[in-house]
Amino acid sequence: MSAPVLREIGRVDYAPTFAAMQEFTATRSADTPDELWLCEHPPVFTQGLSGRPEHLLADIGIPVVQIDRGGQVTYHGPGQVVIYLLLDLRRRDYSVRGLVQRIEQAVIDLLADYDVKAERREGAPGVYVGAAKIAALGLRIKHGCSYHGVSLNIDMDLAPYDAINPCGYAGMAVTQLRACSPQWQAGLETAIVGRQLAAHLARQLEVSDK
Repeated sequence: MSAPVLREIGRVDYAPTFAAMQEFTATRSADTPDELWLCEHPPVFTQGLSGRPEHLLADIGIPVVQIDRGGQVTYHGPGQVVIYLLLDLRRRDYSVRGLVQRIEQAVIDLLADYDVKAERREGAPGVYVGAAKIAALGLRIKHGCSYHGVSLNIDMDLAPYDAINPCGYAGMAVTQLRACSPQWQAGLETAIVGRQLAAHLARQLEVSDK
């Protein structure tokens, strides 16, 4: 199975990127190569299909976009890596659970490169360092193809998380690579970490479910 095409699209507004993912998925054929979109967003809250308004605790002037992934509300902003996984799961013979585990393992392996011990939690998709969430994960599967993906906090202002219950969990702590890694160096570019995470994802996507 060929590796997905990596597209670095830089800092882009959320809403048109969401629309582009939907369009890509709706128009792809059985021969369309899979893609990973590496990007960063200006501040935005995204509310999933099962999202409840009570998880938005305060209006702090950040837009809220209703989207079609699973899950509750999360935050995207500068200093956070976002990778969208546009994959044909039928062609790859992946289960949804298998894809989630691959994504989580890629994040765990990337964090290990920075001497950060991270783990997954049963029933709560994402990656955690101790009690704090460092990476959020949400997917939509349509006609056997995935879109949306994973976000990893690198070096960002975490204050907007105080205005939400992250992923629907009241009081959940969040953290970022800058605060966790003994290897952290000031000025490390988010895009560099993003490329490293994309490489780990590519390796995980070579692993069979069988």
